[in-house]
Amino acid sequence: STSGFSVSGLEHLQPTRAYLFISNHRDITLDPAFTNYALHTSGRDTVRIAIGDNLLTKPWTSDLMRLNKSFIVKRSVSGPRELLAASKNLSRYIRHSVQEENAPVWIAQREGRAKDGLDRTEPVIIKMLSMSRDKKNESFEEHMHGLRIVPVSISYELDPCDGAKARELHHIASTGSYEKGEQEDLASIALGISGDKGRVHVTFGTPLAPDLDSPEAVAAAIDEQVVAGYCLHPTNFFAYRRLHGAGVELPDDLYVEHGDVTEAEFNARIDALPAEHRDYALGIYANAVVSKLAARAAAAGGAVGAGGTAGANGTAGANGTAGANGEVG
Repeated sequence: STSGFSVSGLEHLQPTRAYLFISNHRDITLDPAFTNYALHTSGRDTVRIAIGDNLLTKPWTSDLMRLNKSFIVKRSVSGPRELLAASKNLSRYIRHSVQEENAPVWIAQREGRAKDGLDRTEPVIIKMLSMSRDKKNESFEEHMHGLRIVPVSISYELDPCDGAKARELHHIASTGSYEKGEQEDLASIALGISGDKGRVHVTFGTPLAPDLDSPEAVAAAIDEQVVAGYCLHPTNFFAYRRLHGAGVELPDDLYVEHGDVTEAEFNARIDALPAEHRDYALGIYANAVVSKLAARAAAAGGAVGAGGTAGANGTAGANGTAGANGEVG
């Protein structure tokens, strides 16, 4: 279900040193799985992965997670005191893994998949990571630098769950909310694994600078690298031009990977969806281009004309606890 796999950026990281990899989040299980595959094939240690206890409802998912060195995040806790304790324990475990055991860790940049295709780090994730700081002897900047955070960008030529995501986004835009089915996350896992993904690319960034003094600054630094390292595929441009016009001009030097999906095939895939869902599905792909253009405009001190797409509505999926990454659908 994957027609090609490529990796970039690992040459900038020390092979025997553990890092905290924080990636964009498009697929519940395959984001960390492809990160692991990239590390393993280069002779590096694979990562420990945070997995929410909400996914351990079926034996096969429990087995799958344990095979991938997952550790459990208690999302089912209730009450602010219990949630705070769970977040602190998670923060300590991540720090201990990276600094004391030299074991790399993977978490997502947000609580739940970026179903609209906009990859943005949630500061609450960074706040969770800061909970293990020794406030008397360690500054925020020192603590974050010691975690050796490395942003990771994962891009898929095709998203096997694009139809389901578009349906959810449309429902949220129409009604203001969306309630998942009991086994919906598990269905997304199965579809993500078995569905056609086309080409997949993983870009590893570089460790963050040591002078980031707030969760918002850390989140912004991660976003900058995630967007810069995101490998666009032709499907991203097919979607962008379908939403914004076939004649829209785009920079020639955007980071693009060759694709296996033709424009006719992509359009047929979108047209097979209900008409009211299509713009949301297109947004999943087009918003990667929007993010690239916005980053360039910001760097140049300007503004991007297409400040979003019709599919960029809602933030479904961002409903887990701090640090419960890789599991919220």
